[in-house]
Amino acid sequence: MGQSFYVYNNGDLRRKDNTLRFTSSEGEKRDIPIERIDDIYVMSEMTFNTAFINYISQYGIPIHFFNYYHFYTGSFYPKEKLLAGQLLVKQVEHYTDYEKRMPIARKFIEAAADNIYRNLRYYNGRGKDVSGYMKEIDDLRKKIPATQTVEELMGVEGNIRKHYYAAWNTIVDQEIHFEKRVMHPPDNMINSLISFVNSLIYAKVLSEIYHTQINPTISYLHEPGVRRYSLCLDVAEVFKPLIGDRLIFSLLNRRQITEESFTKELNFLHLTKEASSLIVRELEERLKKTINHKELGKQVSYQYLSIR
Repeated sequence: MGQSFYVYNNGDLRRKDNTLRFTSSEGEKRDIPIERIDDIYVMSEMTFNTAFINYISQYGIPIHFFNYYHFYTGSFYPKEKLLAGQLLVKQVEHYTDYEKRMPIARKFIEAAADNIYRNLRYYNGRGKDVSGYMKEIDDLRKKIPATQTVEELMGVEGNIRKHYYAAWNTIVDQEIHFEKRVMHPPDNMINSLISFVNSLIYAKVLSEIYHTQINPTISYLHEPGVRRYSLCLDVAEVFKPLIGDRLIFSLLNRRQITEESFTKELNFLHLTKEASSLIVRELEERLKKTINHKELGKQVSYQYLSIR
């Protein structure tokens, strides 16, 4: 199994014999054996040539791009090799048949709500009184099985997250004044942090889906649309509370991330390079963490679970 390669310095990526060579804008060179790479995350200005693109395509290596503000902008998705016509037909069938689609959509929200509740229960047991929010969310998640439409289901999910985010002011040991989730663009430090971490999880899910026969554009909770891999949005819902939010709480409560980690003049939209690289290091460590999976009967990593 390889690893993710994050590029923060400006420069050039090319094929060099049987390796990838990164040359920084200062002239520093680094060779990386291609067998060690699962996916590439470009957080800087980078140039490529067609030989490089063709080479990584042979090995099925996606590239994910982030802009100056470390907002996700898109991915290079190599040509799919694990094609399965019957599976594609089944995916479409379960989208077009509402009686088949709804149980799948509910499962995504049930799993996300369970992980949200588990987060609150964890911190409630450690002296953070979020019991009121837990009750509200518990009442709401009981309504999920009775939802009849995706719109109704998303409405329940939205209310769950409203109560969940309200609890963050209690969980976080910093004055964050977090009131609501704002995405386009984020309006404060917490929303910027959530957007960045969530986009990393989305990209991780996309990389993992690439190594399956599943089509990432056919989804069940989020509507399929142009210019996005909507199934990744579905799957990411499960892992955002479990991995992303727990990471954010840890970074904030250990004061590894503070207001100083952002550019104040840009309304906290821009993470510093040091803060961004710290977040990805911590995320990679969490993805390697293993848990005992009762159904599988063995120890598995969170990264393994993301596509199982």
